[in-house]
Amino acid sequence: MAENSSKILLVDDEPGLRDAVQAYLEEEDFAVNVAASADAAWELLAKDPPDLVISDIMMPQVDGYQFLQRLRDDERFQALPVVFLTARGMTTDRIQGYEAGCDAYLPKPFEPDELVAIVKNLLSRRQAAAEASGDDAKLEAIAKEIATIRGLLDRDSGLKQTPSPIKIELTPREQSVLDLVAQGLMNKEVSRELGTSVRNVEKYVSRLFSKTGTNSRTELVRFALEHGLTS
Repeated sequence: MAENSSKILLVDDEPGLRDAVQAYLEEEDFAVNVAASADAAWELLAKDPPDLVISDIMMPQVDGYQFLQRLRDDERFQALPVVFLTARGMTTDRIQGYEAGCDAYLPKPFEPDELVAIVKNLLSRRQAAAEASGDDAKLEAIAKEIATIRGLLDRDSGLKQTPSPIKIELTPREQSVLDLVAQGLMNKEVSRELGTSVRNVEKYVSRLFSKTGTNSRTELVRFALEHGLTS
């Protein structure tokens, strides 16, 4: 099994199906925890939160809908992808599943390859959302740092704008990229502003690091502001 497998929690009270699905998912390099009931699944969730849940609907005591409602009521698991596996394949059943908040609904019997495709798609979307959130956090941190630097330069704080200690010549496009980076824009935003690819923006930012002797965006912006390379 791959060392950094995505973790899946499989909840089903049918031992035969549960074992078969677990084996197939593990062959695809997923790390799979299994539970025979919603209550047992909840205990596993608390101990080792998964990246995705696959759950049967028809289960004793607590059914899949009730289990899903409990997940959605808990802020820790509100965005956790959930796939329903069920023998109830009528359109009204699927509608009920989606209205309850599941992300995918797969009637039994199903093709294992289809389940894997659904799981991979949901995990890919979850990863993309996480990266977007990380970009937002980075952007916010950089914006705060830039605001602090500008504030120090605007008042009598001992931080003065001085000529660059090294001769730096920027091309018009490098200057445009620098000006936008100094506004706190990330590479995606810069690429949209300039009508070019993210890859090209990355190249320009790398050149700016090299020309200024800096190693990060905040270092670059601080250097540029302190030495009058951008306003």
